[in-house]
Amino acid sequence: MTLDTILLIGHGSREQSGNDEILAFAEHWRQRQPGWRIEVCFIEFSDTTMGEGLRRAAAGAHRVVVVPLILNAAGHVKMDIPQAIDGARLQFPLVQFLYAPHLTACDPILEILRRRLKGAMQALDMPDPTTTGVVLLGRGSSDRQANGDMAKMARWLMEETDHELVDLAFTGITYPRLEKAVQRQSLLGMRQVVVLPYYLFNGTLVERIARQVAHLQAQYPTLRFIATKYFGFEKEIFELLEQRVMDLKRNAPAALMPCDGCKFRSFAEEHGMGGHHHDGAAPHSHGPDHPHEHGHPHAHDHAHPHGHDHDHARI
Repeated sequence: MTLDTILLIGHGSREQSGNDEILAFAEHWRQRQPGWRIEVCFIEFSDTTMGEGLRRAAAGAHRVVVVPLILNAAGHVKMDIPQAIDGARLQFPLVQFLYAPHLTACDPILEILRRRLKGAMQALDMPDPTTTGVVLLGRGSSDRQANGDMAKMARWLMEETDHELVDLAFTGITYPRLEKAVQRQSLLGMRQVVVLPYYLFNGTLVERIARQVAHLQAQYPTLRFIATKYFGFEKEIFELLEQRVMDLKRNAPAALMPCDGCKFRSFAEEHGMGGHHHDGAAPHSHGPDHPHEHGHPHAHDHAHPHGHDHDHARI
């Protein structure tokens, strides 16, 4: 019997190329870690659902390490994935399921952004950074903590570079949008604008960003625009995931995703605030392998626990 299985969970997209990229990412990860058994599934927009992925991962395994390939924690990370894991725990009581944290706002992600920004400045022939505005452009969420993580990354980027204006914008759900951020930067005298998509893989929203930038270039003919590529296969992403897995295997403190079985999630589900129950996932239930108890307060960490944080038509 295989001791461990790693289950990589991607979001999923209506744009098939985005799902294909996640599958290719998993294959690359297998090549980096040939001794690991790595399975893949998606939260939505794929036939390889979380229920199917958990079943595959549990087959022949003593332990399944669930690793979300997601940047910010919102409804899917806090509600949907834990619900699916609870269902798997009931279905496979002899298998231990551990839930790793998402990628989070952290220095390795900041390094990717700095590298993207440096490349954009080189493509613009190295203009003055004080007259080059930056827009960090994320998906947007109804969860204030997820949006706050984006704001933190924008602030860090400003402090780590010579750019005096680093704005935050979102493609949906919340505000400001890209158009408003560019309007502000134009009024403040910027001559160039660098758009940094805060996305892991391709999708309909990423493709929309390219069209939006083209429209903005027409609206602001005196500004120069450049949009960088999403993160994709950067080494920092692999290294973060590998660190998550190794931390769980050695039972490192804070290695577990806090929302796996937390009391707040139980309360949310009991009061009809939970996300989708994917593949018949059971309501919150602690099995004998539940790895920890939660003593941390949740009032400030779960601003909007009720379900999804995006418009499905836009993915």
